[in-house]
Amino acid sequence: MKNYLKETKILNYSNLHIQQLIKNRNWKDLSTVKRVKAIYNYVRDDIKFGYNSADDIPASEVLKNGYGQCNTKASLLMALLRATGIPNRIHGFTIDKKLQKGALNGIWYVLSPRNILHSWVEVYLNEQWYFLEGVILDKEYIKKLQKKNSQCKTSFCGYGVATDNFENPPIEWNVNNTYIQDKGINQDFGTFDSPDEFYTKHQQKLNLFKQFIFRNIVRHRMNTNVERIRSGLY
Repeated sequence: MKNYLKETKILNYSNLHIQQLIKNRNWKDLSTVKRVKAIYNYVRDDIKFGYNSADDIPASEVLKNGYGQCNTKASLLMALLRATGIPNRIHGFTIDKKLQKGALNGIWYVLSPRNILHSWVEVYLNEQWYFLEGVILDKEYIKKLQKKNSQCKTSFCGYGVATDNFENPPIEWNVNNTYIQDKGINQDFGTFDSPDEFYTKHQQKLNLFKQFIFRNIVRHRMNTNVERIRSGLY
């Protein structure tokens, strides 16, 4: 179990800002279940949905950015949970790029790879693993996306969502599994002790040129599209 509590290059929970956040929120004073719920809700809603410069940035950089996507929010969630004594691991997948249509449009959507690297966190509690995928999108963003697509109540795929229950997606954690993109999964890589191990074996299928374009142009356009949805400008 000690591997699931280990600090790594990506899960850098000794970082001053991470430790200060934990202290300010008094998370270590909470019971185990309340601690997981409080940290989960913080990463889901206080860290907004958005696209960082890369998947393998340290948890402290995700916290500094104030936003993240599936892979980077997973790193911050894992670091905060491990720093407060909650064992966890990462489960790696790919998702179909259709899931990102709307956030990603035009030629950039055409040029993006069919399969996009994806992950969720699995937390060990009461001798059972719970899957925490529902942390990816903040509730404010989902609420505005539901308003924009008010005619849809069931299956929805796009803008970072892939669910069969768009009206009430299972994103609330009360000692259960949570999901928001699982219906877009098309490949399962299994579980890993840390994101460091996962990214050593699996990377986004982008050449150096496309990595440069994504980091400097595409992700900013995606973040603008996401913010327009969150602001109700659609």
